[in-house]
Amino acid sequence: MSIKTSTPESTRTGPRASPPRVDAERLWSRLMAMAEIGATPKGGCNRQALTDLDREGRQLFRRWAESAGCTLREDAIGNLFARRSGRTAAPAVLIGSHLDTQPTGGKFDGVYGVLGGLEVLETLNDRGIETQRPVELAVWCNEEGCRFPAAMMGSAVWAGRMPLESAYALTDRGGASVRGELERLGIDVRRPLERQPLAAALELHIEQGPVLEQQSRRIGIVTGVQHMSRHEVIVIGQEAHAGPTPMAMRRDPIRVLADALPALYALTAAHGPQAKFTVGIIETQPGSPNTVPGRLRFTVDLRHPERERYRALRAEAERLVREAIARHGLGGDIQCVWEAPGVEFDPTCIAAVRRAAAALELPALEMVSGAGHDSVNVAAVAPTAMIFIPCAQGLSHNEAESASAADVADGANVLLHAVLELAQAQTGG
Repeated sequence: MSIKTSTPESTRTGPRASPPRVDAERLWSRLMAMAEIGATPKGGCNRQALTDLDREGRQLFRRWAESAGCTLREDAIGNLFARRSGRTAAPAVLIGSHLDTQPTGGKFDGVYGVLGGLEVLETLNDRGIETQRPVELAVWCNEEGCRFPAAMMGSAVWAGRMPLESAYALTDRGGASVRGELERLGIDVRRPLERQPLAAALELHIEQGPVLEQQSRRIGIVTGVQHMSRHEVIVIGQEAHAGPTPMAMRRDPIRVLADALPALYALTAAHGPQAKFTVGIIETQPGSPNTVPGRLRFTVDLRHPERERYRALRAEAERLVREAIARHGLGGDIQCVWEAPGVEFDPTCIAAVRRAAAALELPALEMVSGAGHDSVNVAAVAPTAMIFIPCAQGLSHNEAESASAADVADGANVLLHAVLELAQAQTGG
């Protein structure tokens, strides 16, 4: 299917209506209201996927969406959809993001895309604008992948990129499974995994990096997402008393970490400034201060926008870790537990965002996303693009994450105008 875009038209009669704008105050107040659910002492949010707080946030969203006249449905992996009907039953334009957060997350990551999308639907209602196509708003389940170890899980299952049973089998550190938590929260796992046809998809998000702020641009026109993967390293040594056991006789897995980290940082630097390497978790067992650990677990996150550079980075990182394990005569390995190949977004959707930013006279920058988003999975089944706004000092996954009210409104207005263009498009062959 291809779509032919046209200039947005209102169904109002009489003199030409002024270009629509979102209600910036309503959007900001809803962002702040959602931020109260799971609020942390340092001003952030802890509303992890499939917790009671996540359910509370989803319930608040449901009330707002129902008041806006949307039809709601929820699927078997916990994705929530709110639909505003169009003049026809043509394939919809999808917008949205996620409501779950990191343990020390902020008020805007993901949440802005959901509530900015809801504000678009509210503005269409306020202005009496009918669209040719339906507009559907998605709340994806477990985008963050911090509680359950699969980022962008709900959209991956929806797009057919992750088997439903594999998602159900994921467990958190306490042993709770995704399936069990869905059932505990009252989500019917017997519902179908329905994926209705889409004409286009857009996701609004804070940048989560410093580029827009540094270059004084108000809007990021996102042309794609870099390659990324998450790895788990397990090293098996031998527990021993910290006092009597000589250093030369220890089978200490921490030696592998001491060898591997400098080598991995050097490797990343050798692949240029766009390469990224992160160790987010380091755990030892039994975790006693006077016992040499018998087991080490740490995670490795690798990213690069260029496919060949990414592949080389990943292969060399795996080799360095395995060599360090072998050098110390210990057991263990490194395994890839999650991977998201890089994505190039759809030219038609990108052009709609570009035109919207230009029409609103907002300085824009075309850029590749350094972070993964649900749009990576959506792009596998529908034409997709993203819109970024600046966040202060580029901080995200941090309780100090913030964005200005003016930028929040600007991004929502760009989304509104791009949606109007795409939702008025005619189906072509």
